[in-house]
Amino acid sequence: MASHFNILGDGAVNAPSCGGSIPPAEIHPRPAWLKVRFFGGENYQDLKRIMRGLGLHTVCESARCPNQGECWEHRTATFMILGDICTRACGFCAVTSGRPAGPPDEDEPERVAQAVEQMRLKYAVVTSVNRDDQPDGGAKIFARTIAAIRKRVPECKVEVLIPDFRGDSTALEIVVAARPDVLNHNVETVPRLYRRVRPGAIYERSLELLRRAKKLSPHMPVKTGMMLGLGEVRDEVLQAMSDLAARGTDILTLGQYLQPTREHLPVVRFVEPREFAEYKQLGQEMGFRHVESGPLVRSSYHAFEQVQAAHQL
Repeated sequence: MASHFNILGDGAVNAPSCGGSIPPAEIHPRPAWLKVRFFGGENYQDLKRIMRGLGLHTVCESARCPNQGECWEHRTATFMILGDICTRACGFCAVTSGRPAGPPDEDEPERVAQAVEQMRLKYAVVTSVNRDDQPDGGAKIFARTIAAIRKRVPECKVEVLIPDFRGDSTALEIVVAARPDVLNHNVETVPRLYRRVRPGAIYERSLELLRRAKKLSPHMPVKTGMMLGLGEVRDEVLQAMSDLAARGTDILTLGQYLQPTREHLPVVRFVEPREFAEYKQLGQEMGFRHVESGPLVRSSYHAFEQVQAAHQL
């Protein structure tokens, strides 16, 4: 999945050991700074009706995002296109993995645009599952979704959070040619942990996607995100941040990994807010136009505000 971070109940982390370089987590309560209030008011219910009525999926629900209640109550959501079955099985992700039943839904882009119109959005975020079963990884559906939103709601800005398309440069070119306002691709973690966290992905391939995207459209903000708390150490985080800055990445998001179910990778540790603040400062010194860093930060959380902050620098 092109991904978000996830949550499990009250923050239990007593999964079985995953072996390798990630040690088993201890059972400990979630710290106070990870407590979230659930919002379920009129706007939340309205958005739920719109999504179900149009047969759409959101990563907010599928990835069990802790900010779903707050975002939906403020009439913001991240659309998940290309179905709800991911062809990869990342150790951190709550989206169902398996073999999709059929090809992508050709009518989905127009339904997403209809939902954007009904929700009266000024900023839409569109992500997807991985569709490695498709020759273009779903790139054409991404492009058609951008075009459909622009046609129906011309004033709406569109951010896309894309998979790696298995390194297919043509697929990336298809998406960039549709002129998204922001292109996001998450590296998710440090390279040492890739085999355990992202077994279907390659760190260098993601770096190359970000570099190529910036080269294809120098004025388009390019964005990426990482989860912390999976067993990485400080020097590895800083090296990954340096790698990303060197590829021309404009916006970086850093947030706390939260275990979605006991079958997923455990939380190795909870990163304190002061550490996130330090990474933010160091990231700005490295040259990122904006760094959004905090325990509850997610790729699309306050996405519009992230872009505004980047342009104000």
